[in-house]
Amino acid sequence: MNDGSAFLNENAQRIADGMVRDAERLRLKVSTGTLGERLIDAGADAAGSIEAGLRMAEATMGGLGTISTVMDRASGKWPFQVEVRSSQPVLACLASQYAGWNLSGGDYFAMGSGPVRALARVEPLFSTLSYREKATASVVLLETAKPPPPPVVEKVAKATGIAPENLTFIYAPTQSVAGAVQIVCRVLEVALHKANDLKFPLENIVEGIGAAPVPAPHPDFLTAMGRTNDAIIYGGVVQLFVRGPADQAKELADKLPSRTSRDYGRPFAEIFKHFKGDFYAIDPLLFSPAEVLVTAIETGDTFRNGGADLPMLEKSLG
Repeated sequence: MNDGSAFLNENAQRIADGMVRDAERLRLKVSTGTLGERLIDAGADAAGSIEAGLRMAEATMGGLGTISTVMDRASGKWPFQVEVRSSQPVLACLASQYAGWNLSGGDYFAMGSGPVRALARVEPLFSTLSYREKATASVVLLETAKPPPPPVVEKVAKATGIAPENLTFIYAPTQSVAGAVQIVCRVLEVALHKANDLKFPLENIVEGIGAAPVPAPHPDFLTAMGRTNDAIIYGGVVQLFVRGPADQAKELADKLPSRTSRDYGRPFAEIFKHFKGDFYAIDPLLFSPAEVLVTAIETGDTFRNGGADLPMLEKSLG
């Protein structure tokens, strides 16, 4: 697990290359930046698409996630859902997909996600994760409407030792179709991140699957951000398969759902306004799925807690 391979990055590079080949079908715009970096616009000036959002999510998971869509009539007003599963959930979600690298600079704000993070290893999270990679090319995903300016490209190049011409930046704003899809595809990732915050042994999480409704995109950033977060917080469901004692699995199931947070019970956009746009003032335990199942594979027990909050989805998703 710590052999210095380029597993996640090679997978993501393959997916990004496929996006370039299918750019017309996916409604993408591909260009080259001033430092030679490859830019894939999936929803800013480009129209983008649902499939582009799914490909973005696959790239951010380093190719270790299987993502599908479903129209589930039992879900009422929000039948369009994504399902994400991984047999390497810790690597896929925490070493790669989590948007934990601050790539802001000047008036440019963006959090970086994708396998490039396993190369840079500049986040506190990597004090927990021993995994590391070496690669000659990498992929960065940015939730933003603008391509990265040269100082950001240089920052990534310096931190990873990869020349700008071997870096691919895929970007799409939250307000776009692709942006909304790839954010909701993080339903499993938020469960893994919260499990880490709860000090559950990550090496004991061996399988994961999650699903959440995909809301309609909205032109207003705050509304769009609120909808994508609420889709997970009030409508997401995750099942984790874990090793270890059944009582540890039960404790995780009891603590993991979003309703255990002090900030649960209001639309995310409203919570964001209350804290004056300060993400770090929001209780981090809010960022988790609404419903959780934890299966202790060594005893055969499954523990369940939480549930979809339809009134809150009605308020947010409309």
